[in-house]
Amino acid sequence: MRYFIISDIHGSSLYLKKALALFKEGNYDYLIILGDILYHGPRNTIPEGYNPQEVVSLLNPLAKQIIACRGNCEAEVDQMLLSFPCLSDYNLIVDGKVSLFATHGHLYTSDNFPMSPGTSVFLSGHTHLWVLEQKDEVVICNPGSITLPKENRPHTYATYEDGTLFVKDFEGNILAKLNL
Repeated sequence: MRYFIISDIHGSSLYLKKALALFKEGNYDYLIILGDILYHGPRNTIPEGYNPQEVVSLLNPLAKQIIACRGNCEAEVDQMLLSFPCLSDYNLIVDGKVSLFATHGHLYTSDNFPMSPGTSVFLSGHTHLWVLEQKDEVVICNPGSITLPKENRPHTYATYEDGTLFVKDFEGNILAKLNL
């Protein structure tokens, strides 16, 4: 399976369209969304292209391909609009001997999550800063934010396929690669 991993859309249809173009162009099997889908949150400025209704209309047709978890900005009303589950605190995706623990990062951390047998990958967003590193027995991957990256970083996403994780920017530049 091929996974396209994003986080922190924060209601921006502008940046979601760019990410979905890459998702479709790459012919990925699943889109993993690590929370903060529709709302920009009280600590963020209103993002460029803020249009939660359009984000809903872009994501709902892909519902069968989306694995999503709840971010700190999700609310029950969001689930009423979205055609895929988005209120779970985490999802566990098992790919052979690799377990991908997908969460937003505000409740679980790479030091505090239920580990599974095999290689454990901790996927989280929340910080808006991409990370890809091995820490003891855990691989930590944060795809950054497609909408509101921090520290003057580019808009980023991650991919996973056959035991390899990548973090890339929207121009297709590989910022980090890790083979499990």
